Amino acid sequence: MQKSTKIYIAGHNGMVGNAIWRTLTSKGYTNLLGVSSKELDLKNQQAVKDFFAIEKPEVVIDAAAKVGGILANNNFPYQFLMENMQIQNNLIDAALQSSVEKFIFLGSSCIYPKLAPQPLKEEYLLTDSLEPTNEWYAIAKITGVKACQAIRNQFGKDYVSLMPTNLYGTHDNFDLNSSHVLPAMMRKFHEAKENNNAAVTLWGSGTPMREFLFVDDMAEAVVFALENKLPEYLYNVGTGEDLTIKQLAETIQKITGYQGEIIWDSSKPDGTPRKLMDISKMQALGWKHQVQLEEGIQKTYTWFIENIENVKEIKL
Repeated sequence: MQKSTKIYIAGHNGMVGNAIWRTLTSKGYTNLLGVSSKELDLKNQQAVKDFFAIEKPEVVIDAAAKVGGILANNNFPYQFLMENMQIQNNLIDAALQSSVEKFIFLGSSCIYPKLAPQPLKEEYLLTDSLEPTNEWYAIAKITGVKACQAIRNQFGKDYVSLMPTNLYGTHDNFDLNSSHVLPAMMRKFHEAKENNNAAVTLWGSGTPMREFLFVDDMAEAVVFALENKLPEYLYNVGTGEDLTIKQLAETIQKITGYQGEIIWDSSKPDGTPRKLMDISKMQALGWKHQVQLEEGIQKTYTWFIENIENVKEIKL
């Protein structure tokens, strides 16, 4: 991979895309391409085709998606299914038609069955039913993985899919109606601390186990896939370590300095009981995460405080 290779990062303003952009820049890549959703509607097939015809990217990294937590997925199932399929299908097909040789598709660990054996291996894909609270998003991402696999098989192009575990970090979405569990907790604890340590209510029982990866580590995994030709079509990306949601809450509580009461609302859904990634395939190739959870949460909270005036408006 040449440092001057023209690399299009779809979704470069989002948390993941922003981290990929920063990481590539720090490594000396000089020909990065990114356009905002206002400039290019990725759901518009013709607009995407025209963009590829004009810009002629050599590599495409698809970090663009409509994302959200359990609440958002429950409330907007059609949008999570259709908009994600439109975005990825337009990008993948335009890349194929434009002779793009390398495409990196980013998905999510929710593509695996709800009750699959732990830790989750790549070969568990499509072996059982999905978690109902995010199946719409998962189905969309599965179609993206399969589209890239089909192109790889049929046309011999280096199209690879990376499935990250739960990501968090700077430039995250802190909107309480659409954010994931870690940034939502961070904002709730911070605002409660500012409000004389008022009690904080969190969803579920706190017993489900989750794995979290700092977004800069995900960006490093993308660069690893960029600079190497990975032999298989699908790879998990994570830490290989998990903790309970209650332990996560206690860690964030400590870092934010919140000293109030945590109330667990067990009438709200827990989601999948456990979701730990088997990352042995990526590790065997030479990639491993570097940032430990507490360090990553501290970095995220520092960024959150520094950007507190704008953080409520930050949405992917």
